[in-house]
Amino acid sequence: MSVKNYIDELYTIVKNVEVTDRQGEALDYEGAVLQLISIFKGLKAADNKLMFIGNGGSAAIASHMAVDYWKTAGIPALCFNEGAQLTCLGNDFGYQAVFEKPIEVFARPGDILIAVSSSGKSPNIIRGVEAAVKQGCRVITLSGFLPNNPLRSLGEFNFYCASTEYGFVELTHQIILHMLLDLMSK
Repeated sequence: MSVKNYIDELYTIVKNVEVTDRQGEALDYEGAVLQLISIFKGLKAADNKLMFIGNGGSAAIASHMAVDYWKTAGIPALCFNEGAQLTCLGNDFGYQAVFEKPIEVFARPGDILIAVSSSGKSPNIIRGVEAAVKQGCRVITLSGFLPNNPLRSLGEFNFYCASTEYGFVELTHQIILHMLLDLMSK
């Protein structure tokens, strides 16, 4: 694949992201972004926060975005990827609970969980989302790979990237999260 073809393919994937609600109904991409910007702007006034979760490359995206959202937009944001926390919770409760347990403690009604998963089928991400819903949080998911991945039906807003290439999926997720932040900050 040439550089031009790579960039063209990434552009096509980003442009064609599918957004759905919890029932699988299609949402307008631009409309969903604008609605989320409005919701995010209301977080500070409501004394709520953003929480980010992800594994591997998605964990790096989650950490990066948590910092950018509080630094740039002033929205309280955190990520549950600290090494000692992950190893402690993995050891004590199993790796499937490493996001569920801190969400049970830190989440408050009205907070927003952003769950980032390339495959959309990681058990620890699914359990984290379920814990957030139980706590009264809103959920936004970003996934890729198979269109019927389980994460894609768990959020109020589900951003799906139609690719099975980690690089394209991870780049698309980061672009979406940056786009929300950048447009909100303009």
